[in-house]
Amino acid sequence: MNEHRGMRTVLCYGDSNTFGSSTANDPDGRYAPHERWPGVLRAALGGGWMVIEEGLGGRTTVSDDPVDGPDKNGRTYLAPCVMSHRPLDLIIIMLGTNDLKSYFNKSAADIAGGIDILLGDIADLKPGRSEGVPDIIVLSPPAILDKADPWGVFEGGHEKSLQFATEFARVAAARGARFFDAGSVVQSSEFDAIHLDRAAHAQLGAALAALISSAD
Repeated sequence: MNEHRGMRTVLCYGDSNTFGSSTANDPDGRYAPHERWPGVLRAALGGGWMVIEEGLGGRTTVSDDPVDGPDKNGRTYLAPCVMSHRPLDLIIIMLGTNDLKSYFNKSAADIAGGIDILLGDIADLKPGRSEGVPDIIVLSPPAILDKADPWGVFEGGHEKSLQFATEFARVAAARGARFFDAGSVVQSSEFDAIHLDRAAHAQLGAALAALISSAD
C-alpha cells in the first residue's frame, strides 16, 4: 500500500526567501530545513501534507537575468517543476523581489504582470488532481527596506515594493487565486534589507499554515 496515498501536496515556488538564504553566519549561507518557512509550514500542517521547496536565489518572475543568467527565469523552470511534482493540491508563489533590480526597469504593475503570466501557465498545464488546476496562493514579498543598497542593483526598489500587495492582489483576484501579503506578518531583515531572518521565516510559515487550514 502506498503510504503517501491520500496526502495533499503543496509546492512552494520562489526565490532566495523560499530557499532560505541566511542573514547570519550559517553553513552554506542557508537556514536549516526546519527553520525555513516551507519547513515551518510542513511541521504546522502535519502528516497529511507533503510540502515541496522550490526556491532559487535570484529567481525572477518571467525574465532572463542579463547578469546572473537565463536559469533565473521563473517561467522557464515552472513547467518542468510543476509537472514533475504533480498532482499538486496547492501552489504557493512568492516571487517579484529580484524583478526590482534596476536593470530590468520594471514597475510594480509590470512585475505583477509576470505573476499573471505564471498563473496563466499553471492554468494551461493543469498539474492538479484529475488533470485540473490546483489551488494557488499568490504571496507578495515583504517590501525591501529603504536603506543603503548592499547589493548595488536595487535602486528605487523600496518604493516599488511598497506597491506589491495592491498589484499582486489585483492579479490574484482576476485569476481566481488566493492572495496573502507577507508584509502583513513579516518584514525584511535590517541585515541586508531583502532577506528574511529566522523569526520572520517562523512567522510566515505559521501564518500560511493558518491560512491553508482555514480553507479546509
